[in-house]
Amino acid sequence: MKKTGGSVAAFIADVAPAKRQRDAHALVDMMREISGREPELWGTIVGFGSCHYRYPTGNEGDMPVLAFAPRKAASTIYLDSIEAHEKALAELGPHTSGVGCLYIKDLEQVDAGVLRDILTRTLAFTEGGGNEYARITVID
Repeated sequence: MKKTGGSVAAFIADVAPAKRQRDAHALVDMMREISGREPELWGTIVGFGSCHYRYPTGNEGDMPVLAFAPRKAASTIYLDSIEAHEKALAELGPHTSGVGCLYIKDLEQVDAGVLRDILTRTLAFTEGGGNEYARITVID
């Protein structure tokens, strides 16, 4: 994955529906505050900072330290893993999830404090270098 250098503001201005656009602005503010980094476009993903990951298999690449994507159906928030946050997710409010993705249809219906805690722990995992399944080096 690579940074594309586009305008985050212009990208978010084109997001539909309006609820997803509203949530994108809120997620930018929250992730900027948590990460201390400015948002950048990685294709259709809004990322904060960058890191390099390497799996024991030799697969490697770059990705944002924290990231989300405002998709039509829901906002996709990328986490270190869903398992790592099971207890917090039970308290979050309406959402669905995949292996490492959290899907939220309406940010106003979830507990912002719980989401902030999940994102803070995801950032700590990444900045801490990952684990035996993925070694992570923060670039910026």
